[in-house]
Amino acid sequence: MNKNTLEVAILKPDYLGFIFWEPSKRYFEGDMPHIPHSVKKVGVFVDASIAEIKSLTKKYGLLLAQLHGKESPAFCDELKKQVPQLKIIKVFSIKDNFDFSQLRHFEDVCDYYLFDTKGKLPGGNGYTFNWAVLKKYPSTKPYFLSGGIGLEETETILEFSKRPESKYCQVIDVNSKFEDAPGLKNIEKLSEFKKLITDN
Repeated sequence: MNKNTLEVAILKPDYLGFIFWEPSKRYFEGDMPHIPHSVKKVGVFVDASIAEIKSLTKKYGLLLAQLHGKESPAFCDELKKQVPQLKIIKVFSIKDNFDFSQLRHFEDVCDYYLFDTKGKLPGGNGYTFNWAVLKKYPSTKPYFLSGGIGLEETETILEFSKRPESKYCQVIDVNSKFEDAPGLKNIEKLSEFKKLITDN
């Protein structure tokens, strides 16, 4: 995995995620390869304790924590107090609709939102949600767009980027559709995707 991680890092993504949820097929453990500081390391957690997040942040030099579980606003607030250098991404899962009013409780305690596809697992379900839902996005907080994004979604992403609801979309988060196996990224596909997105 370390060799593949380095190959991904060479493509200079803005962020690189490491999953610290044991049931995941992409669970990360062991030694962290040397990654350029310009590539921000994101720890992905599901209902982990603050102590665990704090420990792994220190061990691996994480800059962001992506919270995929049922973490409360109070939890995010305490995490921010205990690990002030850590940026917090709170994940919300969407299918056909979403009650955006729940975001207001997190406005002051996280740095980003991430919108993913609602499925059986906390992330990694491999299909997209209806992005038209984001027309109702009420915040000015930057968000990550995730959920089943692959090469075949390139044109849709470019179209989305021209719409008003994409104004606060800061990051396109890709994962399973660029894998040859869980945790093993297809470098050619990633490189092609990056070129298509950045050239348009």
